[in-house]
Amino acid sequence: MGADAEFQIPVIEFQTGSPDLTRGTEGWHHLCKRVREACETYGCFRVVYEGISRKIRDETFGLLKELAEEVPLERKQKNVNPKPYHSYFGPCSQQSLYEGFGIEDASNYDSVKSFAQLMWSHGHPYFW
Repeated sequence: MGADAEFQIPVIEFQTGSPDLTRGTEGWHHLCKRVREACETYGCFRVVYEGISRKIRDETFGLLKELAEEVPLERKQKNVNPKPYHSYFGPCSQQSLYEGFGIEDASNYDSVKSFAQLMWSHGHPYFW
């Protein structure tokens, strides 16, 4: 890969009703392989899913930006869990912009609300 090569994050499309989303099918295994390869090669991928509205997407990214830019580091560091990768991990240096948050059972509303209460102890209107 030369210096002029363009970096592109892999795009993986999830379609409602697709047999590729049925666990155990050949399409499912192919989709899982694409997700794994994207994570191993790039550390991330972009999800395209028509079931998520533009409004929800914009709200989600707005909240993530608020979390990254406005919540003090000391509060972020209160997100602890003995399980690996289930806690806050922040920049390793002044030049690093990478941050991550582990949320136990992130598909559960009460778990997300508990995380939000930890990050925004004064309250956040989106979660109350």
